[in-house]
Order: sequence, then C-alpha cells, then structure tokens
Amino acid sequence: MKKYSSAFTLAEVLITLGIIGIIASLTLPALIQKNNNRIVETRLMKFYSTINQAVRLAEVDYGDKKYWYSDLKGAEIDKDGNPVPGSSEAEKWFNKYLAPYMKIIKTEILSNGSLIIYLPDGSAFGPRTNTTRDWDFYPGNAQKCIDSGNKRGTCVFSFNFVPIKPEDENEIWKWVYHVNRGFEPWKFRWDGTREQLEDLCYTNKMEGSVSGRNYCTALIQLNNWKIPDDYPYKVSY
Repeated sequence: MKKYSSAFTLAEVLITLGIIGIIASLTLPALIQKNNNRIVETRLMKFYSTINQAVRLAEVDYGDKKYWYSDLKGAEIDKDGNPVPGSSEAEKWFNKYLAPYMKIIKTEILSNGSLIIYLPDGSAFGPRTNTTRDWDFYPGNAQKCIDSGNKRGTCVFSFNFVPIKPEDENEIWKWVYHVNRGFEPWKFRWDGTREQLEDLCYTNKMEGSVSGRNYCTALIQLNNWKIPDDYPYKVSY
C-alpha cells in the first residue's frame, strides 16, 4: 500500500508564504492608517480641550478674553535672515496669558519668526507668522510637516482665536463662529452646513483668499472629532 506524506512540499510552502505576503501588503497599510487616524483624532480633541481650558483659566486672572486678546506679530528677522531674540510680540503674549495654564515641553522661534509650542504628547502648535488670530496644530512632528509643505488637513490642522467683533459691521458675519469664543477650528465665512465644509476641505477650493483645506479641522470636529470615512487625505503625525 502506497503511503502519502502529509508534509508540505517546498513549492506549497512558498505559495502559502506568497499568499500571506499579498494579504499582508493589502491589509497592513489600512491598519497603519487606521492607527494614524485614531492618534490624530485623539490629539486634536485633547488640544481643543487643553487650549480652551487655558483660556478659561486666564479669564479668571485677567478677565474676559476680549480684553486681553491681541492680534500680534512674530519675531523680527535681522539682515542675515535670523529671528531677533526677544522680538516676538506673539511669544510675549502667549507666555503671559496662556503658557502658565498649560503643560509645555518647550517653545521655539522658527526661522520665519513664528512661535511654536511643544506639548507632552508629542504634538505642537503655534500662531502663524504675522498674527495671533490664525493658529496651526501639529499632531506629531511639526518640523517634518513644515519641511514637507505644511499640508493642511493631513499633518497640520487650522484653528482661529478671534473673540472680539470686527470693527466693520459688514465683516461680523464672517467671524460669527469665532466671536466670544475660545480657540475654534477654522470657520471663517462658514455658512453653518456640513456640505460647505466637505466641499471646501475635499476639493481645496478657495473661500475668498483662504485655502479650503483650512476647513478640514471643522469638518472633523463636526463629525464628533472622528475623521470621516470618505476623508480624501491620509493624516499623519
């Protein structure tokens, strides 16, 4: 009687390993992206809570935010292209009104004069170069994101801090989701609909002079701080 071996042949083993490799190559990127999404979502929500808690605590000591808010510039740049130490009005303002109420690893003035603040969870944030109205939040490696082009809605997310009404009455409608509030995802000129946020974020069309991807943060907030299933960008940290 002929006996058959139950062992796999080398060819069968190689075929099996090949199939496993194909499955892994198809599923692993999705798993990695799912983890990236979760970390970015968590850090976005945490930052929103942390920065607005700092605003509320500052109000206890300094009064309503509309009295101590100022739209200030970053550091001056010298003739050699370097930031002038101590010249950043944004840094002075932040150190007085918000830094005492937050856990901060360090602060830094970047080569363009803007301030960046590093947080214990590995994230960072800061005002844009010439204003303390527009802020960027980096859920991970800020310098890597900056060097790769500051891709909004991917590795950097846009916020505004505009608690005061514009002097021009015709401008108030543009800031209705920011006036008398703390730090909020970018909602300048927003009409209040999810459809507009999706249209701006997903197509990156301009809203006035503003890039549509600034609105991706507000879309994520509107989705309960979860990245939508049809989100067109791969977020990173």
